[in-house]
Formats: sequence, C-alpha cells, structure tokens
Amino acid sequence: MDTDTAISLASKGLTITLTIALPLLVIGLVVGVVISIIQAVTQIQEQTLSFVPKLLAIAAVLMIGGPWMLDVITQYTRDLWLSIPNTVK
Repeated sequence: MDTDTAISLASKGLTITLTIALPLLVIGLVVGVVISIIQAVTQIQEQTLSFVPKLLAIAAVLMIGGPWMLDVITQYTRDLWLSIPNTVK
C-alpha cells in the first residue's frame, strides 16, 4: 500500500465520520442554545434542565437518520473490505 492510498482511505473515513456525526452535533448544539436562551429569559439556572431535551432531540435524529447512517457506514465498510486485495498488491 502506498502513501496515496493510505491518505485516501483515511480521508474518506474521516469524511464519513464527519458526515455521520454532524447532524447529531448540530441538533445538540441548537437545542442546547435554545434551552440556554429560555433559561436566561426565565432566570432558571438548573444545569440538568438542558440534558433531557438534548437527549430527546438526539434520540429523534438517530431514529429518523439511523437507517441512512447505518447504510453509509455499511457501504464504506463493504467497499473497504472489497478493496483489500487491490490495496495489498
């Protein structure tokens, strides 16, 4: 395996990781900011208050986007395993 192949595989893996993680991170950030604004307006300073909405939002994103995420990971893994004979040469 040459350097270009290794860099290509690592780049593709990192791109897929970012693609999979980004929706979860964005929804967690958005829900966290909205809850923080609500806490600031109502002057409720309970730290655990933002945990449950973020957890529910991330669970909803996983339920909605889970099949797509699993398909992307499975396809990448399948392509990676099928490319092993060509990579080792």
